[in-house]
Amino acid sequence: MIIACPACSTRYVVPDSAIGIDGRTVRCAKCKHSWFQEGPDAERIAAAAAVPVPAAAPPPPTSPKPAAGAPDPAAKPGFSYDDTASEPPFREGPDFDETAPPYGEVQDDLPPPPAPEESDGPSRFDHAPPFRPRRNITKLWTWAAAIFAAIALGTIAAVNTVGLPEWVPVSRPLFGAAQPDLELSFPVEQQERRTLPNGTEFFGARIIVKNTARESRPIPPILIVLRDQRERQVYSWVVQPPQSTLAPGEELTINEAVTDVPKSAVFADIGWAPR
Repeated sequence: MIIACPACSTRYVVPDSAIGIDGRTVRCAKCKHSWFQEGPDAERIAAAAAVPVPAAAPPPPTSPKPAAGAPDPAAKPGFSYDDTASEPPFREGPDFDETAPPYGEVQDDLPPPPAPEESDGPSRFDHAPPFRPRRNITKLWTWAAAIFAAIALGTIAAVNTVGLPEWVPVSRPLFGAAQPDLELSFPVEQQERRTLPNGTEFFGARIIVKNTARESRPIPPILIVLRDQRERQVYSWVVQPPQSTLAPGEELTINEAVTDVPKSAVFADIGWAPR
């Protein structure tokens, strides 16, 4: 039989008995690759063994050799046989190696081929494209810049609407933005600071708001801050105006009083409450 190496395609002429019916593991003498070679067809071997071998016929009586140039009466017309011709060497396919031995080395001590591993994931031998699409660096940077701009705009809008959180370590203005068309006064002579008979600290004051514009203006909330001798803030509260708007030239007076203020409060300050 003829076997071929699956790695280098080198072919060998091997006797059927060297492989056997059940097959065996062989190794290529050229590239040293080992594989399991199936045995020859069992039916073909059985049929070849069942063919009877004919008995040797007795030699025919010798006849006198004809003279030179005379035709041989036993030869068939139109048929010639060349005794000097030799059988050409076996050659099959472009990869036949004349220098290789007639068949590969047979190894009986090789381990059986490993069983295929079962895996739930994709096999590394599955079909895959020869390359991956190239990443567009410019497009990635553009997307990153757009996302950063959106986050920055959202943060600015939130700070302008709500203000900075308390945990942000930055100095915040105590009072809100000034109102140019609204005059806010807090006369010192009309501020009262005393202790009530029950020992409660009392603070009272008068606030005057005047609209100097030619049209109505809304009145924002008012913040009153009490400070100690070192001008540190010790107490504060927000006063809501009794009306929301002031007509042109209108003046509003607010009388405010609180109790349970700290005893260390000495000075009072006033301004618009921050939003």
